Amino acid sequence: MSLSVVFTPEAQDHLVELYRYIADAASSEVAARFTDTIVTFCEDLAAFPHRGTARDDIRPGLRTVGFRRRVIIAFAVLDHAVVVIGVFYGGRDYEAILNNPDASE
Repeated sequence: MSLSVVFTPEAQDHLVELYRYIADAASSEVAARFTDTIVTFCEDLAAFPHRGTARDDIRPGLRTVGFRRRVIIAFAVLDHAVVVIGVFYGGRDYEAILNNPDASE
């Protein structure tokens, strides 16, 4: 049985914010390449969904995995899907954000 990968609206917002940040600092081409690579990496979680580190201390069922030393991807493995909860760039306090979803990022 193959899992699908689903991005939450928050994770999609994170990717858009990251794209804008990189596009402003470098170029839209660089931003697109980097964010597309993150999406591909996340989609590959379907094949090996239990990669990364279990972070039940933050949320039950939460896992995190690093990407290129600058990005933390937070996700959960459900029965038929890997749900990408967030994409956190550059040292953002993802633990605090995930512990308190109502807090502003």
